Amino acid sequence: MPYLDRLNRVCGFLDIEEKENSCRFQRRYFILDIQGNALLWYMDNPQNLPSGATYVGSLKLTYISKVSEATAKQKPKTEFCFVINAVSRRYFLQANDVTDMKDWVAALNKASKITVSVAHTSMHEILNKCLKVQKGKGKRQQAYKAEIIGGVVVHTPIQNESDETEARERKSSRPGVLRCSYCVKQGNVRKSWKRRFFTLDNNAVSYYKSEMDKEPLRVIPLRDIHKVHECLVKSGDLLLRDNLFEIITNSRTFYIQTDSPEEMHGWIRDIEMKIQDFRGPPKVALFSVSFPSGDSYSGALVLACFWLNGLEVKVSVRTFVSPAPSTNVASGRRRHRSQPQPHTGCSFPFSLDDDSIRTTDV
Repeated sequence: MPYLDRLNRVCGFLDIEEKENSCRFQRRYFILDIQGNALLWYMDNPQNLPSGATYVGSLKLTYISKVSEATAKQKPKTEFCFVINAVSRRYFLQANDVTDMKDWVAALNKASKITVSVAHTSMHEILNKCLKVQKGKGKRQQAYKAEIIGGVVVHTPIQNESDETEARERKSSRPGVLRCSYCVKQGNVRKSWKRRFFTLDNNAVSYYKSEMDKEPLRVIPLRDIHKVHECLVKSGDLLLRDNLFEIITNSRTFYIQTDSPEEMHGWIRDIEMKIQDFRGPPKVALFSVSFPSGDSYSGALVLACFWLNGLEVKVSVRTFVSPAPSTNVASGRRRHRSQPQPHTGCSFPFSLDDDSIRTTDV
């Protein structure tokens, strides 16, 4: 059983599995030094060791998260076994009996919670240290709302009143950018939602991992965008997404969620405007190809080319024009059947009023 020495340290022999998952336990002498904030173990009792002999293992109490009895599944063949859960690994130890095991578990759990001496460190000093750490990071605290999408927790930052001012400052720091802000984007393969920094310029829509990055994760050229609009037909996890719009290209459809409806409509409006500016005003080109006129008609082919919703459309129309009637009768040129033929003066060989004529003769 553990005991207290003259320095108020908990001491005693235990068997420890020094190499994790080796299932080989070694007999060591343990000292729980609360003042020194450490658990030390020696080859034997330090009183029996030569002078100057040091410990063979140590563990800081601040690294211990929990101490509990080992389950049968963890160590099925080891009796009176308990486990120390630390940051880097788990330590399995075997006590001499049940009482010894429970005493060590209680002592370690109690000692691992006392990591700072209140007598030497005031609350004011602790707060000052925390403020220095936050100042060194140089990052503003952001409020998030958590959503569970497909079993994955997705954190979405909540905007405050100063977000619009910061958006204007971001835009001014990036020349040539019409619009920029943080949006939540769905991944292409894993379908996970991640927050990215989006920008819109004269040539493309780009997104970055952070606004501090200079190289984008991906660039979507305006020439590849067929359509951008609010996503109204939703299925799956898209049903839980508000302020969602999509950018449709040849290779992929990008699903992007903004923090507000106004920001979503603003992105759609600006992207459509940039696409129109990139492709230019509607173009209409007319030209004709004349065909040589024949005996029956003359024709012309008119081809109209224009832009409709950003897509080039070509329409060809063939026109037929009848030639003017000829005034030269002596030329012997045959008129078109639609023109009246001249009277030849030849009488019909039969009289249609004659009753003796059979109908088969007509």
